[in-house]
Amino acid sequence: MSEANTLLVIADISGYTQFMKRTALSHAQDVVARLLEAVIDSASPAFKVAKLEGDAVFLYAPSAGEMGDLAARLGGMRRSFGVRQQRFSINRVCECEGCVGAAGLKLKFVSHIGEVAFQKVKRYQELAGFDVIVVHRLLKNKVPLSEYVLMTEAVARHLTPDLASRAKAHVEDLEGVGPTELRYLDIADVTDLALPAATSSTWGKIRTTVGTLMRTWPVMLGLRRPADDFSHVHLAPAGTAADVA
Repeated sequence: MSEANTLLVIADISGYTQFMKRTALSHAQDVVARLLEAVIDSASPAFKVAKLEGDAVFLYAPSAGEMGDLAARLGGMRRSFGVRQQRFSINRVCECEGCVGAAGLKLKFVSHIGEVAFQKVKRYQELAGFDVIVVHRLLKNKVPLSEYVLMTEAVARHLTPDLASRAKAHVEDLEGVGPTELRYLDIADVTDLALPAATSSTWGKIRTTVGTLMRTWPVMLGLRRPADDFSHVHLAPAGTAADVA
């Protein structure tokens, strides 16, 4: 086991309603997976994936090399998310809640920098330590925005002067940590949310529809329960109105 000063980032997707019936939830799970792929592709190679956590991805990087570029990199991730979201929305055919609701999904980031222990378990590298707990605690907060970058002071100290002047002071009483001084930025401060106009195509619709069906058939056949580890969407209890086809 080794320890290192590490930049920690969690990109978290939210925006779905709390409960969906099985078909919609299986499609929602697939949509989130595709969007997380776009975020991960944009994050590489500067960031490595520590763990997929349902509708979020936990990323890390050596702090010294990435701090000056952090806002630009997170902005790039959000833009890749938006492009993939737009592409899916204009080519979708399915009218279930999971597919229709994809257009309203949001992406937020939380970030911290601190000492992390790296432990190899078979071929996997696990991150552990108090600072790993801190960055996860940041996900539960009262930031008055749907898309933002929330960071600890350790991260905020590395912002450019322009971004530092825009960052809002914020305090959260984090569970197991206590009152913690934070800063947050509107996601629009780190990237242009306007995307180039895009058009749908017959091939795009076929590819989107077939891909969704092929990836979600185990759930549709009852071989796997969808989205058990999602924070924002859950399968409606049997017998409720939301579970009725």
